[in-house]
Amino acid sequence: MRMVDLIQKKRDGYELTTEEINYLVEGYTNGDIPDYQVSAFTMAVFFQNMTAKERADLTMAMVHSGETISLKEIEGIKVDKHSTGGVGDTTTLVLGPLVAAVGVPVAKMSGRGLGHTGGTIDKLEAVPGFHTEIENDEFIRLVNKNKLAVIGQSGNLTPADKKLYSLRDVTATVNSIPLIASSIMSKKIAAGADAIVLDVKTGSGAFMKELEKSKELAQSMVEIGNEVGRRTMAVISDMSQPLGLAIGNALEIKEAIDTLNGEGPEDLQELCMTLGSYMVYLAEKASSLEEARTLLQEAIDSGKAIETFKTFLEAQGGDASVVDRPEDLPKASFITELEAKEDGYVSEIAADAVGTAAMWLGAGRATKESVIDLAVGLVLNKKIGDQVMKGESLVTIHSNQEDIKEVREKLYDSIKLSSEKVDAPKLIYATITE
Repeated sequence: MRMVDLIQKKRDGYELTTEEINYLVEGYTNGDIPDYQVSAFTMAVFFQNMTAKERADLTMAMVHSGETISLKEIEGIKVDKHSTGGVGDTTTLVLGPLVAAVGVPVAKMSGRGLGHTGGTIDKLEAVPGFHTEIENDEFIRLVNKNKLAVIGQSGNLTPADKKLYSLRDVTATVNSIPLIASSIMSKKIAAGADAIVLDVKTGSGAFMKELEKSKELAQSMVEIGNEVGRRTMAVISDMSQPLGLAIGNALEIKEAIDTLNGEGPEDLQELCMTLGSYMVYLAEKASSLEEARTLLQEAIDSGKAIETFKTFLEAQGGDASVVDRPEDLPKASFITELEAKEDGYVSEIAADAVGTAAMWLGAGRATKESVIDLAVGLVLNKKIGDQVMKGESLVTIHSNQEDIKEVREKLYDSIKLSSEKVDAPKLIYATITE
């Protein structure tokens, strides 16, 4: 078998066999196939696409390129949730304890943030003492005991995907649906989930800005999951503005606490209930989505959800008392308001630009080496569709810098007002099931 023949075959629009895809991935991972040939292959995929079978084969070839995590020792059906990223996306912090409270085992592998998107581990580390550096045996023990644990991503999980992504990043082939879908699903499958719920974002703060492209990506990932024996469902949700109100690590922990107490922002709470219902249903803890939602609401109303969060934090070294005293979370030195310059209705909040403003404060990483300030960030006081009067606060800025002129200018540029009433955007555009 020769790589040049596979490049030509895909260039001409033909389907590769399972053996050919395995040869390509194995050869590239161990260094036998050079970057320039794989670059030609990814460009051929970019223009010629891949069939559903090819996508599933590529996904599984990347899964088997490195370590896989076995969760067989964890009782029950393990359901993972994946978000394609966004601004103020606090869903994992809420969903973990919420679905664990109704008996769904959540064995979560999470990462850190980069750029304007936040990372779950960074947010959790705003809780004093919390850590994710635990051995696999302890991870499994905690999930069996508490139904919830979170660890950092394994160093040798899907090494083929890491190599391939780095290559795509410098060859203008990142935005290829089959390559994106295979990349995401390979990590989820290697992490050991029995079933997967996908939250695919669309809008200015999302990786996929256009709704149709978001639908195409979601459909592809659902097909891959089901093709390889993982029950998979997807929700396409709005990221034209930040989700919830808080953007920043300690601020989002506070918002998660509010939401688990039934007092969170309406959009965050509704998305968590929707995603959580799918997770509970796929875990076979409910016979319908309606029953699953009822169970989740009961967990919030009874206080079981917030108690599960406390138990989870304490089990991984965190100071669980911050749940009752969120004022003990890291606090910024300067809290200022961004006041509206005129009357009107909020017509736009550019999520990516707001995320960038938070990153400039220190809430996110400009590079992998950047050090995060856990205390800083933004809290939105208005969302799209809200009326605002001149002098009212649009955003509360939490900063450890006195001079935040550039941040304020960025926020003013990001938030547009209209003289006419504006409708709030839809939160959920579509759901894609098996």
